[in-house]
Amino acid sequence: MDVESPKVICPVCKGSCDMEESLTAQSNQNVIFECPICGYERRNIQTSKG
Repeated sequence: MDVESPKVICPVCKGSCDMEESLTAQSNQNVIFECPICGYERRNIQTSKG
């Protein structure tokens, strides 16, 4: 069974990329988003766990 990875849409360029390519989870429950298309980066995104 081939399951497609969830997609993330960049808020700047509206490009779509795989979640594994653009999101990094930190040990303090924050998340980093990095767009591989335009280079936009957002750090310390709060999650419902942190």
